[in-house]
Amino acid sequence: MTGNTAEGDADVVGMWVTADGHIRQELRADGRYDEARGDRDSAYMGRYTVTGSHIDYTDDSGFTATGDIRDGVLYHEHLVLYREESQA
Repeated sequence: MTGNTAEGDADVVGMWVTADGHIRQELRADGRYDEARGDRDSAYMGRYTVTGSHIDYTDDSGFTATGDIRDGVLYHEHLVLYREESQA
């Protein structure tokens, strides 16, 4: 497990994208996230924690948000994001 998850918590590490690809949210193993919007890389950055299938976000500016994983889909406030499969 990563440093921000405990046994039984959802594995969220990786790239999550909206269906249209406009919003891309990288959840890193070190508990940090980096969200790009359209042509704007690193539009939002901060840290996150996972409890079960719930995610709490704290932006570097102090803004907070939440998300939940349901059936492999990340519901982050009003956004619906899908895990991007690696191209390996």
